[in-house]
Amino acid sequence: MDALKKLGWLAGTVGAVVCAIGVAFRLAGVYWLGTFQSGTLLQAGMAAMVFGCFCLLAVLTNKS
Repeated sequence: MDALKKLGWLAGTVGAVVCAIGVAFRLAGVYWLGTFQSGTLLQAGMAAMVFGCFCLLAVLTNKS
């Protein structure tokens, strides 16, 4: 369970950083990063944070 907890924290942290980068690009007026839109960073960050939440929820529900 310790590995799942670490994975949850890592996914949540990476997701928050990716969201912050996506917001910064969007506010700067950069809508395309290479071949994909900057909004994709926001979606990827949200997905990583949700995955982290599910990992931490699994840790909490398995505590005795």
